[in-house]
Amino acid sequence: MRKLVHVTSCIMALSGLIGGTQALAQSLPIDGTVTKIDEAAGKITLRHGPIKKLDMDEGMTMVFKVQTPELLKQVRAGDKVKFDAEKVNGQMTVTGIAKAK
Repeated sequence: MRKLVHVTSCIMALSGLIGGTQALAQSLPIDGTVTKIDEAAGKITLRHGPIKKLDMDEGMTMVFKVQTPELLKQVRAGDKVKFDAEKVNGQMTVTGIAKAK
């Protein structure tokens, strides 16, 4: 019986993680495509549309710093993504990223 409870708990936790990833992608406001990843430098190059909150009225391809190195492990060059970015210490920084559906 204890094993059944443990297995059920694990399944519920995993399904929460999977659903959480989908919810994360939906909460990221910017569409883009990964063109390059530089793990050593902690940077990602994204082709994206306008980002009004960062005063970018036109789409472009640009290099962003990433807030944490783990973000780079979630995507590969060529992936269509949803992401969020902020200006952190004067640098455009990706604060969240997920593959687009």
